Amino acid sequence: MRMHSALSALVCAGTALLAACDSAPPPPAAPPAATAAAPADPAVVRLYSQTCRGCHDPMARTGAPATGDREAWAPRLAQGMDVLVEHTIGGYRGMPPMGACMDCSEEDFAALIRYMSGQ
Repeated sequence: MRMHSALSALVCAGTALLAACDSAPPPPAAPPAATAAAPADPAVVRLYSQTCRGCHDPMARTGAPATGDREAWAPRLAQGMDVLVEHTIGGYRGMPPMGACMDCSEEDFAALIRYMSGQ
């Protein structure tokens, strides 16, 4: 009788463990810094992919403010869009002049900054 109880307990424990294996935990949520709404203008998406993403992608870890990281962008935005566009055109710290987009206009840069900052 004692052996039967031990065997039953072992079977129950094994069944519980197997049941737990069937319910996979949900995937981790993306950190807030890694989310940004896609811009409506496909030209902005193209420019971002060609010129900005290499440094501003959340996975790049270059020191540049990551796309969608509102906290990192807040003090920069507080300077005003004119200052940010000026920094982009002239280069700022490790950022190359024109943000490596020699064909971009000031309007393009402003649209890219709004996208990357999550505005």
